[in-house]
Amino acid sequence: MKTKYISISLCVALLMACSAEKGNKAGAEKFSVFSPFITDTVSTTEYVADIHSVQNVEIRARVKGYIEEIHVDEGKVVKAGQLLFSISDHGYKEALVRAQATLKSAVAEAKAAEVDLMNVKKLVERNVISKTELEMAQAKFDAANARIEEADSDEANARLNLSFTEIKAPFDGIINRIPNKVGSLIDEGTLLTSISDNKEVFAYFSVSEREYLDIKAQNSSEHKKQVELLLANNQPYPLKGTIETVEGEFDKSTGNIAFRARFDNPQQILKHGSSGKILLKKQLKNAMLIPQKATFEIQDKMYVFVIDKKNVVTMRCISPQLRLDYLFVVESGITPNDKIIYEGIQQVKEGDKINPQYINLGEMITNSLYIAKGY
Repeated sequence: MKTKYISISLCVALLMACSAEKGNKAGAEKFSVFSPFITDTVSTTEYVADIHSVQNVEIRARVKGYIEEIHVDEGKVVKAGQLLFSISDHGYKEALVRAQATLKSAVAEAKAAEVDLMNVKKLVERNVISKTELEMAQAKFDAANARIEEADSDEANARLNLSFTEIKAPFDGIINRIPNKVGSLIDEGTLLTSISDNKEVFAYFSVSEREYLDIKAQNSSEHKKQVELLLANNQPYPLKGTIETVEGEFDKSTGNIAFRARFDNPQQILKHGSSGKILLKKQLKNAMLIPQKATFEIQDKMYVFVIDKKNVVTMRCISPQLRLDYLFVVESGITPNDKIIYEGIQQVKEGDKINPQYINLGEMITNSLYIAKGY
């Protein structure tokens, strides 16, 4: 009888053990895990850029008058020296004629004063008149010469003002808006138009002090560094540019420093005043990559779930260095040997035990399951 009770007890114990084992197996759910992928890659950073023509100047009137004729139209290509505007010149022609007449009169007076001076010198040599008369004659001659210089200056100024009535292009370029039309009365300094030489353009963009030092460390001759331009419609500009120069100081209000890149513009696609984005690439050596979907945030900090040797889940805080498409480059918090849960992070919590299924993240990236900028 005693033996019977012992057999029943053993059966019950075995059944409970089997049930517990089945429960443990059912509780250990399967989750995909991976190890961080270590590789050399390239990151691309975008910077807002302002586009400026290599040459862009305002054309302003230098004399007052009425616009008699406009020889060009807005948006047209002009050559250096080409006539753009004609301003009424009647008054300036008359001023030139008066100045020329005054100059001739001054020259005639100077010649008469020179003759008088020569006669006085001869009389002084014969002791007919005193030296005082000679000094007076010399003074009159000097005054006459001074009037010649003054009249010559007035004549040159009148000629210059007359030349200002014809306004010509200072260089090859494209004419911009013309605010005043034929017949408009304009003053000296009135804006007539502006002209842009767009064969080449400058792209100005600003970077932080840290980014500036990274660029400097990566390439000591950063003015030789090539950059790409993304247009306002998010289409890439077909030609690459080069960084030419960097400003001499950081902006105290923003902490940034401005770079200037030059782009060839043979098709005149880029215009003065347009905008875009400079794409600056940076080489990353031995970058540690993990998928973004394996991460989650708590109070502005980023975490992943890592499993230990017993497949127990622990939460690990990480510091991402930068974001690529679908990937993070991790700076610290994990090691290349860690096993990180890939999917289903909403279904686990710290302390859970899982059944890990290892996946090769490197193969996933190589097979273009993740396409990151720079790959």
